[in-house]
Amino acid sequence: MIAVLSRLSGWRALAAAAALGLLSALALPPLHALPVLLLAVPGLLALLGSAPGWRSVLARGFWFGFAHHLVGLYWLTDAILVEAARYWWLVPLAVPAVAAVLAPFIAAACAAARLAPAGWPRALALAGAWVLADLARQFVATGFPWNPWGADWAVPGGFGDVFIQPAAWVGVHGLTLFTLLLAATPALGRRAMALGVAAVMAWGGFGYWRLSAPPPQLPGVEIVLVQGNVPQGEKWNRERAVSIFRRYLALTREGLAKARDTDAAAVHVVVWPEAASPFLLDSDAGARAAIDDADAGATALIGSDRFGADERPRNSLVALLGPGPAAATYDKWHLVPFGEYSPGWVPVAVQLVRGGGFVPGPGPITLHVPGLPPLAPLICYEAIFPAQVVDAADRPDWLVNITNDAWFGNSAGPRQHLAAARLRAVEEGLPLVRAANTGISAAFDAYGREQARLGLGVAGTVVVALQGKVAPPPFARGGLVIPGVLAGLALLAGLVGRWRFAAQRGQTCRF
Repeated sequence: MIAVLSRLSGWRALAAAAALGLLSALALPPLHALPVLLLAVPGLLALLGSAPGWRSVLARGFWFGFAHHLVGLYWLTDAILVEAARYWWLVPLAVPAVAAVLAPFIAAACAAARLAPAGWPRALALAGAWVLADLARQFVATGFPWNPWGADWAVPGGFGDVFIQPAAWVGVHGLTLFTLLLAATPALGRRAMALGVAAVMAWGGFGYWRLSAPPPQLPGVEIVLVQGNVPQGEKWNRERAVSIFRRYLALTREGLAKARDTDAAAVHVVVWPEAASPFLLDSDAGARAAIDDADAGATALIGSDRFGADERPRNSLVALLGPGPAAATYDKWHLVPFGEYSPGWVPVAVQLVRGGGFVPGPGPITLHVPGLPPLAPLICYEAIFPAQVVDAADRPDWLVNITNDAWFGNSAGPRQHLAAARLRAVEEGLPLVRAANTGISAAFDAYGREQARLGLGVAGTVVVALQGKVAPPPFARGGLVIPGVLAGLALLAGLVGRWRFAAQRGQTCRF
């Protein structure tokens, strides 16, 4: 295959790059077809090695990245179809446009890799530059670090439990670095493949060893995750507001009855998804009283919009201890461009958000709700940002992710989102509970092991005992510096290989 790819030129090489990008997307959640990377990465290296110049390298990298993200993000179209009457014209444009914005990050990594000579140096340079590009993708234009290749290892069940454990040391970006290096081994010969097999065995052994520790316990707190399963098309229908609210109240009573049968003496916490309440709980005393009647003294953590003194909306989590004012509130700070606000960094006026959009909160905070261990709220896609989910100066005991993935239907989107949330639990060494409007609602312990789940497209509740935290792992302390340094060293090692290669032949380093 490598020999065939190396002979391609022109549009055939670009088509092959796109085909390899499509293939690599199969490794993403929910398929997790990791072996395809053993074909995609060596194939990409072959195409980079045979490219005649900078433009060819960038073009081949771009089309690989474009096709990869086109498949990995296809589900964004579902969100547009929810409001097809207004945005029908975006259906053929939105996903290709996002893929075209993300593809240059991969193209830049490919250009950096071509600076290194073929073999291990080029593989190291590609892996290092790729991760540095992913780190940039986390911040450029507010950031969209969706689907890093490290998330490919978050396979549901025991296999994934074992292989995501290094994220506690190096984060998901570090897993991406390891993944690229392993995937490159078929292009590097039999010894490299043998080394790759040994590395996978060591990786698995480390994960198995880490999971052999007794699970942390935090007795006395029972969580009730409520999943209303309200279709997005009905969510903001004012005629349905009362019936939707009553559905959540009924599910709350049902879930608390199960929880109290399990442990009547525990502290009980009810969690509703993002924007679950159709009424503004910050100001609606009647709605708060109805919730208090339903939860019968339990603490409620509920997604609700609210308005500030500036009369602008916030996407919030509201903590209720009774019918009175909220005990604590959290405002989402990492808002979705175009979906929740109109970004000022876009050179032309784009107004897809009614009323000027939401106002962001101040950033990750720890909520101290009376009677509960301190918690860090994450609303919707805030859970995809590694090292940006907790206040390091006021470290919480658990993570609460509320979301509304109804926008994306029964697609890969909710499953990819769940994989990201699971990795945050491992990176931070904190248990995570997740309430999603249409699913997937779930709970993970501090090692990312699933404790409970409520699947897509069902209304119901799941009761789970809150697990304990572990000592902050290295990634929780060092953050993005750790994968950044590792990626930089990998890139530097690849470029040093280029200089040595040139020096041995008395040549001047050039592309």
